[in-house]
Amino acid sequence: MKHTPLIRLERVSKHYILENGDRYPALTDITLTIGQGEFAAIMGPSGSGKSTLMHILGALDTASSGCQFFRDRDISAYSPNQLAEIRNRDIGFVFQSFNLLPRTSVLKNVERPMVYGGIEKNERRQRALEMLALMKIADKAESMSNRLSGGQVQRVAIARALVMDPAIILADEPTGNLDTKTAHEIMEFIKELNKKGKTIVVITHEEDIARYAHRQIRLLDGRVVSDTHT
Repeated sequence: MKHTPLIRLERVSKHYILENGDRYPALTDITLTIGQGEFAAIMGPSGSGKSTLMHILGALDTASSGCQFFRDRDISAYSPNQLAEIRNRDIGFVFQSFNLLPRTSVLKNVERPMVYGGIEKNERRQRALEMLALMKIADKAESMSNRLSGGQVQRVAIARALVMDPAIILADEPTGNLDTKTAHEIMEFIKELNKKGKTIVVITHEEDIARYAHRQIRLLDGRVVSDTHT
């Protein structure tokens, strides 16, 4: 199946300068396209470059060399403010650590991206409640986030990622802090989102989680060593 390119990396490398002055190559010569409507898993052991690649795909970081395109626009030289606008409008993030404000209601947590996006208060509430209903957790809207179970918190995090109707969801080890049963429930939710047309990229080191995706991209030592479709 042919997908319209959404994110395209051309010969992207990323290195960091260590305290002793040495250069550490986190990614080397990555050429990769993520198409609209795809469900891809980026896999590899710890230290393989998975999170660095996700940060670049999500415009949280910039490459040391190479080019990055988002919807056919070269964003390689975009300013921090321009990248922040893309992140807020077009990219939804789900993290292993959830990143919710703990002593804040579920509803307020889900509304946060819309506050930054300048969306009016009544619309923020309506859209947040719709996303919580989609994730089957609307009954917890007024609960404090630190009163929820891990699975409930991750559903809230996904609702927050969806609330701006982003072009792509990037999920970094989204089941890493969950028990096996809850992890697979979360992945079923993510699979359903993809069936409805949402582009999904999941970062994982777990084979059973990667199998939910239709494409597995494997990294080793900062390089793509395989890219297969199922």
